[in-house]
Amino acid sequence: MRQDGGDIILIVDDIEINRMILREILQDDYQIVEASSGSEALDKLYEDNLLPTVVLLDIMMPGIDGFQVLERMKLEKSTKNIPVLFITAADSEEDESRGLKAGAADYVTKPFNHDIVRARVDNHINLARYRHRLEQLVAKKAAEVTKTYEQTLEVLATIIEYRNLESGAHIRRTTLLTEVIVAMMLDKERFRDALLAENVLSLIKASALHDIGKIGISDSILLKPGRLTPDEFDVIKTHTTIGSQIIDSIAATLPDNDSYLKYAKEICNYHHERWDGTGYPSGLKGEDIPLSSRIISIVDVYDALVSPRCYKGAYPHDVSLEIIMEGRGTQFDPDIVDVLPEISAMFRSIEESHRD
Repeated sequence: MRQDGGDIILIVDDIEINRMILREILQDDYQIVEASSGSEALDKLYEDNLLPTVVLLDIMMPGIDGFQVLERMKLEKSTKNIPVLFITAADSEEDESRGLKAGAADYVTKPFNHDIVRARVDNHINLARYRHRLEQLVAKKAAEVTKTYEQTLEVLATIIEYRNLESGAHIRRTTLLTEVIVAMMLDKERFRDALLAENVLSLIKASALHDIGKIGISDSILLKPGRLTPDEFDVIKTHTTIGSQIIDSIAATLPDNDSYLKYAKEICNYHHERWDGTGYPSGLKGEDIPLSSRIISIVDVYDALVSPRCYKGAYPHDVSLEIIMEGRGTQFDPDIVDVLPEISAMFRSIEESHRD
């Protein structure tokens, strides 16, 4: 909870006169919040979600002392980077040394010198502001780089579909079908722990990249109109690992390996695994197959069935869905297959409105 009106300073001291003096020194320029004990300070930080810019923290307090408060702050993501200035007695060099080693940013000594307190607090406020601006700039730049990679990958995926004598509509259908099936799964209690709501958009976007590894397959095999030989099929299978390697090479250049690339790698590598363990490339079985890949395997097969290919015609929607239902518990995750009847009409609508 960052209050409106500027920087917040949390003063933690069990002696009221100390808090009063520090408040008088700082209140003209900063918002002041006070705590009279270590436990009250922790409550304000973690129960009230207070996010001060700086904490002035007395060391010697009954109950939870300053060292224990600092230790807790360093363990929590929300507070580990907040500068802590220990309040110490003028002759407590041992406490100052111990505090700095524990992660305190600085200290102020009692009795308080107005100019020194202001200077040290102002310095750390300015440093905190600078660090915050720098973190924002880094985060913005990282987001821009990630977005550029996402767009590049999506364009590459579209190029691959055209090379495969299919239109870019396949990617659009795959994304929409994935969105429909994920939305239905989120309504089912048994899927909620596995499908984090904040990550589903990344999963849906990553579905478009499932066949990106086909860029490494030669035209003579990829575009062959007849049945593939066993050796040729072995080559086709490698598009899964090639796709995974492409994602790995991109992830290595980014500051954060975010959920989009995590799902993209899973989907590329494992969308041809089967529930019974007879798929490729790793022969994973059941829930050892990542959930993202189990979803895309159904979407990919459905779209392949309802779409014409150089080696077959298009199957009707009802026949395609029946074929997938027959693969329940062998090729496909039975729990995901079980939601298909509820979204059959939406699948049909997507297939009819986004045909090649």
